[in-house]
Amino acid sequence: MANIASARKRARQAVQLNAHNSSLRSRLRTAIKKVRKAVAAGDKEAAAAQFRASMSVIDSIADKKIIHKNAAARHKSRLSAAIKAMA
Repeated sequence: MANIASARKRARQAVQLNAHNSSLRSRLRTAIKKVRKAVAAGDKEAAAAQFRASMSVIDSIADKKIIHKNAAARHKSRLSAAIKAMA
């Protein structure tokens, strides 16, 4: 355990930041799952609507550096490809 006051404060801040980042990552995963679920259901319009909503979530989380910008691009690309592949 940290003995210096500044180290104790950094430990407290790290706990708060970790909780915040975890909630944002959870939001990201939920947005992706919603699109995947709509694709699996075969509803192209709903999938496209969910995709548009999830794009802003993915972009905002990448802007905050919770995930890398290339990872965000990969998520968007694969979701877009899944929607385009629907018959």
